[in-house]
This record gives sequence, structure tokens and C-alpha cells, in this order.
Amino acid sequence: MNIILLGPPGAGKGTQARKLVDERNMVQLSTGDMLREARTSGTDMGKRVAEVMDKGHLVTDEIVIGLIREKLESGQKNGGYIFDGFPRTLAQADALGALLAEEHQTLHAVIEMQVDDAELVARITGRSTCASCGEVYHDVTKPVPADGKCTNCGGTSFTRRADDTEEALKTRLLAYYKQTSPLIGYYYAKGDLKSVDGLASMDDVASAIKTALA
Repeated sequence: MNIILLGPPGAGKGTQARKLVDERNMVQLSTGDMLREARTSGTDMGKRVAEVMDKGHLVTDEIVIGLIREKLESGQKNGGYIFDGFPRTLAQADALGALLAEEHQTLHAVIEMQVDDAELVARITGRSTCASCGEVYHDVTKPVPADGKCTNCGGTSFTRRADDTEEALKTRLLAYYKQTSPLIGYYYAKGDLKSVDGLASMDDVASAIKTALA
């Protein structure tokens, strides 16, 4: 099963992707992770990525599609792929669709995590992350444990993203609505779109996604 998690920054896509990885043996294809991995891989594609990034340029859609192609052709047996952070534009959606068809694979569902902007800002500005494993905490809804240790790995160092401020988030939301939100209509027209309440509890969101994928 191959799926796309779609939603604005802070909607919880990464958290739900990790749950799907654990429960369904899926592979999370995060654009950022793939680029970091490729940069140090020593492969021809990796050298292209390193060259572009070292110059401070944006990585092209062609390169990202190439990295995804490598993953799809790796022969790794798994429960399918989760596309996280890609596609972001209609052109990227077309390119991904063409690649999947070429690889004789199918996109089974696009999960839209719906959120309310005001609540999303409140969620993000109180967010912190375990520096060791990436577990996410929140000042109100999921505080760092009283003993200062991550419940997932026992780490004791927690960080806040520099762009987890109200002003920065609004800028990121504007970019999302301008570039990525058209994908909602795109996948709806294809009959692939399934929507869940992204502001429900983590377990409730996971349950809704499980139902959507049934």
C-alpha cells in the first residue's frame, strides 16, 4: 500500500507516519531524510545532490523523483511507502503519478489531515522535540515528563525548532496554501482523497487513518 500524507506544517504527518511504519512495516519516504542520506551515499545521484546543496541551490523535482525511484527499485520488501513532504505541487504530483505507473505501482490513498489554523498555531508554538529520537512533546497537551526523560528513548535533551514561532508558522502556512493545497482538489478529482481530523488526539487520528485505509 502506497499513500501520501497531506496537510500543513504541524498537522502531525511525521507522528502518524512513524505509527504506520511501526504497525504496518511501511517505509517513510521523507524528502529531507532522503536528501541527507543521498548526500553522503557516494552514488552518482548522491553526488548530484551534494553538488546542488553545497551551492545553496534548491534540489530539482527531477532529483527528488530520482531518489524516490531508487527507493522503489531497491527490492526492499515492506508494507508499502508513505510519501511525506512530497508531492508539494501539482507538477510534482504528476511526476510521482508517472513514476508509480512506470514502476507498476499504485497510489492507494491520499490522507488529508485537516486542521484549524488558529489551533495549529497554538499547537506548534508549544512544541518541543527529543533531540535523540524525534519524539514530539507539547507544553500543554503532552509535556516533557517530570523526570526530564523522553518516554520513548530516555533521552534528556529537548529542542524547539527556530521556525516554531507564530510569525514563522504563518509564513509556512501561506506557502502551503499557495503551493500545496491545490493537491486536495487534484486528488479529490482522482477519487484518492480521504480526510481526517488532524487536530484530534494522536490515537484518534491514527484510528481514523486506519479506517480510511481499510
